Amino acid sequence: MRYAVIIEKGNNSYGAYVPDLPGCVAVGETPEEVKTLIQEAIEFHLEGLQEDGEEIPKPNSSIEYVEAKISA
Repeated sequence: MRYAVIIEKGNNSYGAYVPDLPGCVAVGETPEEVKTLIQEAIEFHLEGLQEDGEEIPKPNSSIEYVEAKISA
């Protein structure tokens, strides 16, 4: 499955979360590290849901970028 992941830059690290999997988060020192960690977190999260007999949520979120025009 392919889930949308949001990555945000903080003051000293990067954070990532998955809108379709509440509670599935990761923090890393670099963008590359947080991408690796969130992938591992997703897999761990899904395995936990399976073990608990819960339904795995299908990916529903998508991402789009929108240009904002401002006047100077």
